[in-house]
Amino acid sequence: MMGQLKQERLRVREQNHFLDLLMQVSPMGVIILNFGGEVTQLNPVAAKMLRVKMHEVIGKKMAGIATPLALALSTMELEETKDVRLEDANIYKCTYAYFIDQGFRHPFFLIERMTDVVMRAEKKAYEKVIRLIAHEVNNTTAGITSTLDTLNEALVDVEGTEDMRQVMQVCVERCYSMGRFITRFADVVKIPEPTLTMSSLNELATVCARFMEGICADRQINLQLQCSDEVNDVPMDVSLMEQVLVNIIKNSAESIGVGGDILIRTITPATIEVADNGKGIDQDTADRLFTPFFST
Repeated sequence: MMGQLKQERLRVREQNHFLDLLMQVSPMGVIILNFGGEVTQLNPVAAKMLRVKMHEVIGKKMAGIATPLALALSTMELEETKDVRLEDANIYKCTYAYFIDQGFRHPFFLIERMTDVVMRAEKKAYEKVIRLIAHEVNNTTAGITSTLDTLNEALVDVEGTEDMRQVMQVCVERCYSMGRFITRFADVVKIPEPTLTMSSLNELATVCARFMEGICADRQINLQLQCSDEVNDVPMDVSLMEQVLVNIIKNSAESIGVGGDILIRTITPATIEVADNGKGIDQDTADRLFTPFFST
């Protein structure tokens, strides 16, 4: 009897050790709770997903951990599985379940990072939609502009048609604008791989500020530039970063409207920051910032 009991304890100990090893090396986040819903154990992946240190959350309930993912987990019902999309564009598949140990339920969370999988699927879907839309719009506008140009030329020598020709010219310009608009959408799926070179953040900020001065002046916006002499050069694709920074400044100007301030500054060791006194965005908009083609 004693020998059997000893063997059983050894088997359980070895089994628990094996499960502990699996938790530590698992690519999924694992969080184990006690009967009161307090965290008793979590693996390194779960700590990274929660953006906490492991010892900081032991003994806490999920609702008491002030991170977006933890707060989302705290709202789940037992035996529920749902996808959680955070503001930083990360997507997680979360399962709240339990296992039986010595006749008692032990709740736990399984968290799987789905960001890359979902992004690839969404990108393929957007590529197909964009190609279809671009093809149909460009074909349609090409036919319309060609017809309007021909009609406009035919009416040049006809008296009393100036108003009509002006309206047709407006229609032609709108067609060209629509073509440029859809082309910009199509460019989203053609962004090249970045070519990294050691470049100056100060020079990037200066070039973009100079480029956006005219737009800001038209809106009576004071555009300021503050560059730190101690900022390090960083590896970046200058062309792509210029596009990013110009878009951010443009968004700031649109947020302000008329009259206001935009500050572009570089901070050591290698940070570039754009601040404005615009009206900002609400939480619903913030949750959708990284959704392709979403705009306010």
